Amino acid sequence: MLVALMARDKSGALQTRLDNRDAHLAHLKSSGIVEMAGPLLDADGGMCGSLIVLNVENMGQAQAFVEADPYGKAGLFDNVTLDAWNKVLG
Repeated sequence: MLVALMARDKSGALQTRLDNRDAHLAHLKSSGIVEMAGPLLDADGGMCGSLIVLNVENMGQAQAFVEADPYGKAGLFDNVTLDAWNKVLG
């Protein structure tokens, strides 16, 4: 199943994002379940969150991915949502 992970950064947390970016990217690449991923951008083009599409067996696997993410462990996110997603185009 495909799951859309949407995460919004805490206000003023850009340095936390930058400090943990390499570990986060390694987590994405090594997981084997990431279909696509990239940062959300604010009006000025600065990174302010994440959109990740996961290909998982169940929602529990998606939740485990979130719990292991270095960004989450560092306290970057204000909120995270996981929603089943149906790919129609692309």
